[in-house]
Amino acid sequence: MTLRYQINIRILFSSLCILLLGGSIAIWQARNAVTDEVDSSINLAVQLIKFGFSQTSFNEAEWLPRFNSLKETRHLSIQLKAPSGEIISFAHKNQPTNYEKKPPQWFVNLVEDDHAKAEHPITSIDGKQFTLIIQANPLDEITEVWQESIAFFSSLLLLTLVTFLAVHLAFNKALKSIAVIVNALKVIETGQYQQKLPEFATQEYNSIAKAINHMTEKLSATQQENRALTQHSLEIQEDERQRLAQELHDELGQSLTAIKVMAFTVASPQTVANGAKADVKQITASIISICDHLITVVRSMMHQLHPLVLTELGLKATMEDLLNHWAIRTPDLKLTINCPDEVDMLEQKITIQVFRIVQECLTNIVRHAEAKQASITLEIQHQPERLRLQVSDDGQGCAVDEIKSGFGLLGMRERINSLGGELTIQTRPQQGMNIIASIPLP
Repeated sequence: MTLRYQINIRILFSSLCILLLGGSIAIWQARNAVTDEVDSSINLAVQLIKFGFSQTSFNEAEWLPRFNSLKETRHLSIQLKAPSGEIISFAHKNQPTNYEKKPPQWFVNLVEDDHAKAEHPITSIDGKQFTLIIQANPLDEITEVWQESIAFFSSLLLLTLVTFLAVHLAFNKALKSIAVIVNALKVIETGQYQQKLPEFATQEYNSIAKAINHMTEKLSATQQENRALTQHSLEIQEDERQRLAQELHDELGQSLTAIKVMAFTVASPQTVANGAKADVKQITASIISICDHLITVVRSMMHQLHPLVLTELGLKATMEDLLNHWAIRTPDLKLTINCPDEVDMLEQKITIQVFRIVQECLTNIVRHAEAKQASITLEIQHQPERLRLQVSDDGQGCAVDEIKSGFGLLGMRERINSLGGELTIQTRPQQGMNIIASIPLP
């Protein structure tokens, strides 16, 4: 169900409720008006009769037509009852003769009420006793009330239609603004973050447009950062491959060639034929030395690619080995670590990322921080289960814009995000840096 349809249904329902309520109020007021008017006319007629004929007699042939012609008695039916029981009545001159304007019967039934009938004894000139019968005849008043109700309902209906039209136009404008926003979001969904929403006259839609434009700016900046990070990762990958190829060529290639030459020298029959003895002991020692060097080179390359100690001994031992490595290389930097044994039970995908983050942090501290002390803290928090990593130093720190432009910190942030965690960097110039990572545990 569309929003336009829902709005139209609600407006229609509200309009019907207003019409029903207004109609009920109008009929209630019409009923009260008819009752009050008729009762007032009966009371007036009775008072006139009492006032005019309490001390004198009357001539029924002259008085009754005159009394019936009064405007104030138009809602009444006045009759005389003779002593013989005969009813004497006269046509009301103000009786409505236009039956086309007569209200419908259902309306008459709704507003008409049971009105009292007044009887008043009077004496004629010749001494006869008559009974004056005054009975309500509210048709005139009901007709007037019907005309007023028609005017009221017409005004109410016109007002409802105008309100419906105004609301419809307002919502139509709002829905057009929504359509513009939805179309822009569809364009943004395809990755075109340069799409901007225009300004809207409505403040609420304008706030939404500004928020979406701000979001697209952030997405565009993040996209550029990811592209730069990907390009940087590819460059690092190519440099690593080039370095490994160079080491394989320089170290393994030359060492294997030397071993092959020495082995060929020992086994060459030409050496024995010429009477020259090959120094087997010396050649064997050289081969052993070269093999030891190759083992060292291969282990170094394997450690750079993936630390085997991480798989064999766990994260805590790997971290301690990493700190010992940096402590030997940088004796002026005091390194401390606080790591519980529980971290060795973490999943491998978490431990490798944590190790790489600590490795990158120590590399940045040694290269850029000029720190005297650095500490690493690992702890497992409960409720909820999370791993908290904190790397702090007392170095020179840096500004916020430098953090955003560095690939090392950006890479750490991406590693944490891949684990569903959060990375917080606290730093100020000349006040060190504090890197806090919070990683949820399964």
